[in-house]
Amino acid sequence: MSNPPNYEVPAEMRDFAEKSVEQARKAFDSFIGAARRTADTVQGSAELARSNALDASSRGFEYAEQNVNAAFDLAQKLVRSRDVQEAMQHQAEFVRSQFAAIQAQAKEFSGLAQSAMQQGAERAKSAMQQGADEARKAMEQGQDAAKQTAQNAQDAAERASH
Repeated sequence: MSNPPNYEVPAEMRDFAEKSVEQARKAFDSFIGAARRTADTVQGSAELARSNALDASSRGFEYAEQNVNAAFDLAQKLVRSRDVQEAMQHQAEFVRSQFAAIQAQAKEFSGLAQSAMQQGAERAKSAMQQGADEARKAMEQGQDAAKQTAQNAQDAAERASH
């Protein structure tokens, strides 16, 4: 049996192939880097939302504890009241103070929610902008690499034909 003919790959073609692989690797690394940074930003946003939810939950428990303690204080005052008129006075004071407390709690809770929403929106906007910028940059690098590869191929073909 005869051996197949041994075709040698010209050095220009090997150089061209090596440069093409390098450029493709750089473009891919840039894309992966942008994707990782975007994922990190999204994770940061999720952690911020979690933190805000924990703050709101903690504040809710504080409010509940304050309100229940106020109700127990009222119950104790009612039990110690000497007559119905004193009991009615304690009840009226309780209603006034609880109304004011609940208004303050609602205002504070609303501020927490608004702040959390604003922070989340700002973080999401920033993440989207960063992701878009980095995707655009990676795409431009890929296009530049493709143009360079095409130019290298054309140059190698011209050198090989001479």
